[in-house]
Amino acid sequence: MLPHPLIVVGASAGGTQPLLDLVAQLPADFEAAVCIVTHIPAYTPSHLPAILGRAGPLPVSHAQHHEPIRPGRIYCAPPDHHVLVEDGHLLVAKGPKENRVRPSIDVLFRSAAYSEGPNVTGVILSGLLDDGTSGLWTIKHFGGVTIVQDPQEAEYSSMPQSVLAQVNIDHTVQSRDLAALLLRLGAERQQRQAEVDEAVRERVKIEVRIARSENAFRQGVMNFGKVTPQTCPECGGVLVQIKEGGFTRYRCHTGHAYTGDTLLVSVTEHVEETLWRTMRTLEEAAMLLENTGQEFGAAGQERLAAEYQRKAKEIESRAHLIFGSVVENERLSQEQIRHDTQRQEP
Repeated sequence: MLPHPLIVVGASAGGTQPLLDLVAQLPADFEAAVCIVTHIPAYTPSHLPAILGRAGPLPVSHAQHHEPIRPGRIYCAPPDHHVLVEDGHLLVAKGPKENRVRPSIDVLFRSAAYSEGPNVTGVILSGLLDDGTSGLWTIKHFGGVTIVQDPQEAEYSSMPQSVLAQVNIDHTVQSRDLAALLLRLGAERQQRQAEVDEAVRERVKIEVRIARSENAFRQGVMNFGKVTPQTCPECGGVLVQIKEGGFTRYRCHTGHAYTGDTLLVSVTEHVEETLWRTMRTLEEAAMLLENTGQEFGAAGQERLAAEYQRKAKEIESRAHLIFGSVVENERLSQEQIRHDTQRQEP
């Protein structure tokens, strides 16, 4: 275990300003290390270390593979790579995506909880969907401190609301008060005790290995829970159901992981993609029939040409029906369903 506290922070949409508020108020002699994961597109460089470095006195950098974790430093996840904590060092790996993202908040939080136990404080800030809920649940289960930004203040409340619904949170704060809370917790630092279920400990150990790019199937992912009828939207692999308290999530045998909400978003997006592909295939078949019919017509085989044209029109009609389905398809999420329900209330 590290000789100093470790603070892990997860943020997504709307999370930059709370991060700026935090680092601006942390003193130069801050005794904890801070690791930050934000959802960064894989195809663009991240300027977050430079932005945060200008906001406060602490040095900020992208995490480096096998870099020792030092107090008074802030580490940011680089694009398209998970960041994990192991034996006082940071690991940077390109393991399977979790909740369709890499870096994933859950990966950092889960590995920090497994490695550091009660020495970890986890913080969830503004963001969409629910990456971070499983990770913060794990931190709580391993005896760490859990903090969430007040969803009433968050620009995007989905991540904070998901955490509050699923995890027994220690502190809910506004972003302007977060640094003061972390300083107080550091000054009052005491060794917390936690009784960790051994089955959970073993599963978390395996999930950390998967995030490090180790073979998920060989690690025994199929033993995590009940095999479901659902398949992974990214690779088509079988999904296994994982229970964490009252929270359900899924992982496939190649390692991709989803919360129920992220899986719903992925599945409904996949429906639209499938409909577009089907419509394209039908249109290609109609064009082929038309061209062939014209060739038969040019050769004087009028009856055969007419039949080809009739078949082409039938397929065009089917393609038109599918186009209607594409237009009407909804990309669903828990937040969208909640919003629709509230709108229907008298």
